[in-house]
Amino acid sequence: MKNIYFTVTNDLTFDQRMHRICTSLAENGYAVTLVGRELRSSLPLAGKKFKQKRLRCWFNKGKLFYFEYNLRLLTYLQFKKIDAICAIDLDTILPCHTISRFKGIPRIYDAHELFTELKEVLTRPRIQKIWKRVEEKTVPKFKYGYTVSESIAEEFHRRYGVNYKTIRNIPLLTPLLPSTATEKILLYQGAVNEARGFEFLIPAMQWVDCKLIICGDGNFMPQLISLINEYQVEGKIELKGMLQPEELRVISSQAYIGLAIAENEGLNQYLALPNKFFDYVHAGLPQITMNFPEYQKINQQTEVAVLLDSLEPERIAESINNLLANDVVHTRLKENCLKLRQELNWQNEEKKLLAFYQSLFSN
Repeated sequence: MKNIYFTVTNDLTFDQRMHRICTSLAENGYAVTLVGRELRSSLPLAGKKFKQKRLRCWFNKGKLFYFEYNLRLLTYLQFKKIDAICAIDLDTILPCHTISRFKGIPRIYDAHELFTELKEVLTRPRIQKIWKRVEEKTVPKFKYGYTVSESIAEEFHRRYGVNYKTIRNIPLLTPLLPSTATEKILLYQGAVNEARGFEFLIPAMQWVDCKLIICGDGNFMPQLISLINEYQVEGKIELKGMLQPEELRVISSQAYIGLAIAENEGLNQYLALPNKFFDYVHAGLPQITMNFPEYQKINQQTEVAVLLDSLEPERIAESINNLLANDVVHTRLKENCLKLRQELNWQNEEKKLLAFYQSLFSN
């Protein structure tokens, strides 16, 4: 049985992509261990079909955190029996590269995003320079890899000549939960981080007569709360924080429209295909999102979203209000979601994942 280790910097609890990947591999004969970190606020780990390990650090942010966590990760991994190691994003790629060379094992890069093109990195030139150097030094040495969209895979090939697969962040196909909603609710789920468009969405809520539920947390939360107060929309917006997947499914089943607003700040946002897009589809939720390449491709195949060309608050509010008022369009988009989820689901996507690792170990 092959031992595969995956490394992240989160606390494992809410990482649905890694839960899916690790579960699929564990169910198909691999011994899988997912390694992350433990925070003071971390919930107890839920039982899974794969092993989980959390490392505790003295520092939890900034350069000292990355240095400490990478050192602890390197120390932990060197004493383990490992047949392949997978770095998730750039923040764990250095120890994975070192361990793979030390043990003479295959190394894989799973890019959940184009890390050097995140807004919070782009807007800090010194920080971006450091991460860009890490990317340039390591990614070309990771022959094997996969990422979340074809566009990001193409960008890695353009930059470094690597041929990464695309394994999208798609939910498992499960039965729809019945809706008991008595009102039309807007839903945003996902990271509350920079470049997620909250500076435009919150002002837009002035002109929308509907509740918005925000499920998630992140580095933009203090600014989000300030925006809600500034535009006096406290009565329209409910902040749920981080939720377990089961809780999120219940809220999604009661929603009427999903929102996935994002700024075109850096290539990561423009080329991304985040899990919330597919989560809305699987919940049968018509969504309002951006007119970016990956959304365009899917929407041309099966129309499930209203695509925005502008982030002007008035335009966002107009799009929301139009979809709230037009039952014919909403019904068509909802029916298309229900059709598309039968095709785009983890049961189909995991076949590419299993083929990838079967090929890796047959080389």
